[in-house]
Amino acid sequence: MAQQFKALMVREVNGIFKAQVEQVSMTDITANEVLIKVTYSSVNYKDALSASGNKGVTRTFPHIPGIDAAGLVVSSSSDGIAEGDNVIVTGYDLGMNTWGGFGEYVSVPASWVIKLPKSLSLFEAMCLGTAGLTAGLSVYNLIESGIEKERGKIIVSGATGGVGSISIGILSKLGYDVIGISGKEENNFITKILGASSIMSRNDFIDTYDQKALSKADFSGGIDTAGGRILSGMLKSLKYSGAVTTCGNVASAEISTSVFPFILRGIRLIGIDSVEQPREFKNKIWCLLAQEWKPKNLKKIVSEISIEQLPNALNTILNGKARGRFVVKHPN
Repeated sequence: MAQQFKALMVREVNGIFKAQVEQVSMTDITANEVLIKVTYSSVNYKDALSASGNKGVTRTFPHIPGIDAAGLVVSSSSDGIAEGDNVIVTGYDLGMNTWGGFGEYVSVPASWVIKLPKSLSLFEAMCLGTAGLTAGLSVYNLIESGIEKERGKIIVSGATGGVGSISIGILSKLGYDVIGISGKEENNFITKILGASSIMSRNDFIDTYDQKALSKADFSGGIDTAGGRILSGMLKSLKYSGAVTTCGNVASAEISTSVFPFILRGIRLIGIDSVEQPREFKNKIWCLLAQEWKPKNLKKIVSEISIEQLPNALNTILNGKARGRFVVKHPN
């Protein structure tokens, strides 16, 4: 095993945070139950926050971000995980205050580790990553709420982002009529690759559905990644007994609504957390993503990059300019 490994290290110097690729000693990794050689990792908004020095995500620096990792077990002290297993780690504390997937090795508790489903490659696992798991949890909760495709259209915000794009891909594969909300001019990407039937601009959606206490009941369900007026509009535009999931606040952590959608139309607002879900439930969602829920054009949703290209990718995500997903390929 190597004495050193390559990683994107974030350091704080005089209050300024800088991320750069470095060689890191293996002895600097905090020992845990499972040591994994990372083959692929993916890039998320939370990673961009960590790399920019956001203390709400990462408290202590220097730090290696990366909330997702997929690779090969090098060593394990757990009976259920063996050397040579292909595994996935997403969520928990990985990449937040535990060194994460932007390094060639991660050391984690066994309770964080999920064995790679047989019908999923390591690359595909990181095409999905935390965004895919969050999308899967969102779709699962809509289905569990009785939102069947025959009931009508599903609205999805952040259509070009990680969670939004994979949500559209899953729903369209399952036969749902999906409308994507986006602030970007990416019509072909959203309709031809992801499978949405149509697109609404962010401003048009807000103008149409977030002006009154109740708006037209046009959607059977929704998946929101933005918060703010988009989520408010979704709540006001659901049909009777509809449901919306929420998992993000890039637009705002605040929403403005009355109780009328809830008490007159019997709607539900469902919070989605992919970080602390029990491993057994995560495994259930991963198995669905590996098989019948795997988006048809999954590989077209992603751009594969090297670790040296990570700083630019993180800035792209932080500035809201990303389309789909970035997957980091680590050296063999």
